[in-house]
Amino acid sequence: MNYKPTYLFLISLWILSSFSSIIKDEQTAEIKLITTINEFEVGKSITLQFSTNENKRPMLYCSNSYGSTLVTPSFEGDILNFQIPQNISNKSGLVNWKLLTENNPLIGSFKINPKKNVVKMETYLGPPNLVAGIKDYTMLVVIPTDEFDNPVKDSTVVNVKHQFLSLETKEDVLTHNLFAYKNIYSKKENGRMIISSECLSTNSKEYTIDILPSNPINFSITSQRDHNYADGNQITTFSTSTILDDYGNIVSDGTFVEFYIVNKNNNILKLSGLTINGIASAKILNPDHEEQWQISAIINGIAQSNVITLKYMQAVKDYQVDFSKNNRIITVGHLKSFMNQTIPDGLLVTLSIYDAHNLVQEFIVTSDNGYANFVLNNNIFKNGSYNIIIKTAGITKSYKNKNLW
Repeated sequence: MNYKPTYLFLISLWILSSFSSIIKDEQTAEIKLITTINEFEVGKSITLQFSTNENKRPMLYCSNSYGSTLVTPSFEGDILNFQIPQNISNKSGLVNWKLLTENNPLIGSFKINPKKNVVKMETYLGPPNLVAGIKDYTMLVVIPTDEFDNPVKDSTVVNVKHQFLSLETKEDVLTHNLFAYKNIYSKKENGRMIISSECLSTNSKEYTIDILPSNPINFSITSQRDHNYADGNQITTFSTSTILDDYGNIVSDGTFVEFYIVNKNNNILKLSGLTINGIASAKILNPDHEEQWQISAIINGIAQSNVITLKYMQAVKDYQVDFSKNNRIITVGHLKSFMNQTIPDGLLVTLSIYDAHNLVQEFIVTSDNGYANFVLNNNIFKNGSYNIIIKTAGITKSYKNKNLW
């Protein structure tokens, strides 16, 4: 009996039946989004619902600017429920989703709006110091955020407030691209400015800006001394006028001022001082010989003073020099000042000793009770003839061919 035609017929029926079933499944398998809301408030529960006629559980892929995640559904009859996790629902912005079905995956998006209240005012301000005038400024940047740290919507009003001396100012600025900012310019006066901001009834903390004096302008100097004699003992004090900036503010304490003294030999002495309440001072001992000084002061590269001239008269008119003990003990004095009084201790006295050709040795001592004493050791200065020069109070005395024995 030939069964081959029968087998071929049965196999054909099975293939046709299977193909028909596949076509029927493809035609009847259908998933649709039934959630119609596409905007939500941040922090609220968000569920996306899909209708389905099959018993499969595809995953939902969600992504926003903070990251992405996969969501597993729950079944309620023929409804797929996708509960959006808090790491997505607590952040404002656009959320894109994709339902990962085997055929023709569904895609879409929804928006999460920030709350309409502000919990925190994230604030940045700088620089903290300004220079007096109308050109320098500091920038205030404010980022108002809700309880989930989401920035408020664009065009939200931020009120910027600042107080300086008797002036209080309020200005409104709008948020844009998550933040609001305001350039706050300096004032002509120096002082401290207080700055704060407010958004939707939430206030920032208080911030301060110090407005410092601008660059100093030229100033004058004066001198003060007890007398005009060159006694090498009393003190001359140089002081500036009150140094101001371009806007009449007293310069900052600690401004460095240099004083220059040019003597009659064009040698330069330099002193320095720091301002306190706008005034800088420097002190120097009177010269110990007749002298004339030209004094000026500068704030390096910024401002300068006038030039003043001081003359110092000779205090010591003359002095006696005595040689004793084989000319090896030399006594200079009695040194007397301008009122014939003994010169104060500390006057420099120089003794230079030369042989026939060269300087052998030089001694420098200070006066004590109006005298200066030198002892020439015979181990250093052998017996012989020397030239001796003594200088003090601007007076030089020379002794040639002085014999030591």
